[in-house]
Amino acid sequence: MKNLDYRKKIIEFSLKLNTTNLSPLRSGNISIRINEDDEDGYLITPSGKKYENLKPEDIVFMPFNKKNESFDEKDKNPSSEWRFHHDIYKNKKEAKAIVHAHSPNATAVSSHGKPVPPFHYMVALAGGEDIKCANYATFGTKELSNNVIKALENRKACLMSNHGQVAFGNNLEEAFELALEIENICHQYVIALKIGDPKILSFEEMKKVLEKAKNYKKE
Repeated sequence: MKNLDYRKKIIEFSLKLNTTNLSPLRSGNISIRINEDDEDGYLITPSGKKYENLKPEDIVFMPFNKKNESFDEKDKNPSSEWRFHHDIYKNKKEAKAIVHAHSPNATAVSSHGKPVPPFHYMVALAGGEDIKCANYATFGTKELSNNVIKALENRKACLMSNHGQVAFGNNLEEAFELALEIENICHQYVIALKIGDPKILSFEEMKKVLEKAKNYKKE
């Protein structure tokens, strides 16, 4: 079986979606870019399967040069959200892995359809002075994918209105850690809003933070 190690890693982190409470049951999806052995595409979790039941052969390979939307790889169907995975890889050459989650706090904050402002300097982990929120569109549609790509301009993660969050990284470990960070930041934001309107850091301060963040987590 091709790319067996990558398939096993996707299953490992899919199970972590459940155990870390990033995404319960069947929700969320994970992918890894593949560019080796004459294959140019990505591996992605299948649609509708419980992560605890996943096997390496269930993970679906999606070539970038696919010209239609039919999938007949031994009756396997990719995640219904394959479009924005596809478009992120096409638009973000630095993206090597993607984690999409319906994490509780990120999803709750996304229901307001607004960016997360810099109430905490760690907002910079998403790549900018705030965490953008992609406009709502029906799941699995090209419209949603377009909205996600727009929200990810100059960002490595964003919220998806009334839906959840998505994060990418240089590898699956990095993408998953960023998704956890986004969930934690949203949790803190929810708590802060219960007290009142939090103090928002200035654009000038966030520029300093973003400069310092370039050397953050290098090891």
